[in-house]
Amino acid sequence: MHLRGLLGYTATYAVLAVAAVLTLGPFLFSVMTAFTSTRQFAQEGPLSIPAPPVLESFMALFAPSAGADGFVTPVVVTVQMVAVVLVGQMVFSVLAAYAFAQLRFPGRDLLFWVYVATLMVPQVVVVVPLYLMMSEAGLRNTFWALVLPFVLGSPYAIFLLRENFRGVPSELMDAMRIDGAGTLRLLWHLVVPLNRPIIVTLVLITVVTHWNNFMWPMVITSGPEWRTITVATSALQSQYDNNWTLVMAGTTLAMLPLVILMIVFQKQITRSVGDATLR
Repeated sequence: MHLRGLLGYTATYAVLAVAAVLTLGPFLFSVMTAFTSTRQFAQEGPLSIPAPPVLESFMALFAPSAGADGFVTPVVVTVQMVAVVLVGQMVFSVLAAYAFAQLRFPGRDLLFWVYVATLMVPQVVVVVPLYLMMSEAGLRNTFWALVLPFVLGSPYAIFLLRENFRGVPSELMDAMRIDGAGTLRLLWHLVVPLNRPIIVTLVLITVVTHWNNFMWPMVITSGPEWRTITVATSALQSQYDNNWTLVMAGTTLAMLPLVILMIVFQKQITRSVGDATLR
């Protein structure tokens, strides 16, 4: 191998190694601190390796002293919120994307691009109008205030699904129509199965986005009744006077389901990203 090539490989791997450390370092630090005892953390500092690893911080999260019933309510509320938003977004996004891709009606393209243009609007801009709408409807600090703004589809999901639905071979569509298939049968028995990888990826993106959603639950809820896991983790910092082992246990618990999802669905994600790149 030439010297120039060797230097290029070395520089490339050095940059990748630095990027990996900067990306994974905070997560590793969070997990290490979560399994460190409070005494060891106070004596040896934040970069000490747990010796031995302990679960006292995780147990403290679910103890009655951590709130009305510890972290149980935030976990349950977050799971319910993500489940409702996920089902709603996938159903409405698939239906809307199919309409924009395969059905013909006046103003179809104009309506699609106007809807997609809302992606350019920062979420923080719509927080105040949404808050006022929910307050006027009497939904502030309720479960429905958490899910209603997001349950009726996502511009990003509709855009991505529409581009994939347009790639379904028209010969297959025509063959099923000749066999008497209607719109819903075409959608659920042909279009959806052919686009399963991108749908799985959107499921994962939706789960991650709303599991990690912090700003809207923080704004629209007050008190522990409808507090999500992100808001509860943030509250730990002030509630326990910077007890970092407890805060990092909450952070680790919050990201654990997402890591499991990434491991389970990594093949589908890789395949769908590759397909999207080729398109």
